[in-house]
Amino acid sequence: MYQLISDLMFYIIKPIAAISMKKRGYSQESIDRKCGNIPETGFGKEDNVIMFHGVSVGEAVALENLVKAARKEFPESKIVVTTGTYTGQDIAIKKLGESADLITYFPADFPKCIRKFLDKVNPKVVCIAETEIWPNFALECKKRGIKLYIINGRISDRTFKSYDMFRFIFKPFLNLYTGIFTQSDDDNNKFLRLGAKPETTKRMNNLKFDVKKPDGLFFDKCGSRVLLAGSTHQGEDIIVLNVFKKLKEKHSDLKLILAPRHLPRTDEVKELVAQTGFAYDLRSNNRDNLDGIDILQLDTLGELGKMYEHADISFIGGSFNKTGGHNPLESIVWSKPVISGPSIHNFKDIYTIIKNANAGFVVNSEEEFLDIADKMLSDKEFYINTVEAGSRVFEEQQGALDFVINLLKCNKL
Repeated sequence: MYQLISDLMFYIIKPIAAISMKKRGYSQESIDRKCGNIPETGFGKEDNVIMFHGVSVGEAVALENLVKAARKEFPESKIVVTTGTYTGQDIAIKKLGESADLITYFPADFPKCIRKFLDKVNPKVVCIAETEIWPNFALECKKRGIKLYIINGRISDRTFKSYDMFRFIFKPFLNLYTGIFTQSDDDNNKFLRLGAKPETTKRMNNLKFDVKKPDGLFFDKCGSRVLLAGSTHQGEDIIVLNVFKKLKEKHSDLKLILAPRHLPRTDEVKELVAQTGFAYDLRSNNRDNLDGIDILQLDTLGELGKMYEHADISFIGGSFNKTGGHNPLESIVWSKPVISGPSIHNFKDIYTIIKNANAGFVVNSEEEFLDIADKMLSDKEFYINTVEAGSRVFEEQQGALDFVINLLKCNKL
């Protein structure tokens, strides 16, 4: 009955949804793909197809290492990656274009769309990241014998309050999932309260924490302490420079490594640095130490992740504008405390874990940035506790990637 009503609703909703999506920047091709009209895949019935879904940017980023690991572990399988938003689609194509056999949109949750999609993709296993509960998709997977999992599952407190009011609706659909695997005990308990089966609902930890340290980078700090500002955007460099200037008055041994997110901004940022009056140099000038300078501008590709090893405190850019922040784990993996501005929606779940563990800080202003950086530089015990918290939370959250790979192995792919 639910599927029949959904099919009828499709014809009513489709024209309205198409107009809305076009206004939000979706192409006609994207709309068609959401309706299940994807290109011919060429997949045969004998192919083992593994499908991963992440609705938007954060989920697509979380899936990156998992998809690459699956590609290596199951070289004969076909890998499909879907997203729900065009920003997620862009990220998936950029990061997983060489690992996936197909990257496309997840079908709208109407039986007509889902059947078209599944007829072409024919997955053996579907792994849906975080919290995506699509009743018609789950029903169709059950009918076709497709193993359907929620991985890296989480439910925010606000969302849970809404779901909990209608758990009598969610319970039968959650029971259609082959397994539900969550980021934390708290998330696990929320799914159980909503009606998930205890025997197939377990904690797996957070995929986003399954990152490895990059290869080391030779660099000499020359006995100084370092504030590293990584992936800064326009408007943030001046904030960093203002904070550094004030910190330098109190902490004379402090040096700054400033790494703008986009290399075309090199000259623009260089002018701002020159105006401070501090001695500076560019990394591209074969500069491999901080001897005789106060500020090093990182203007090379592929070195930022390695340079965090030499930081004492890290500021993560894209967080004092509307960018939504960048990945703080690039610093935390080296056990280096992070400070970010308030715009962190791309990595909100990671920041929640880091903040709760006292391993990092989100500030709302330049003044708060200055205060917390000064405290870390002035209070040795506070700094050591922050570093240890970062190491501890990182270790506690790892293991999720191996969990999912072992799950896929159990499905004999």
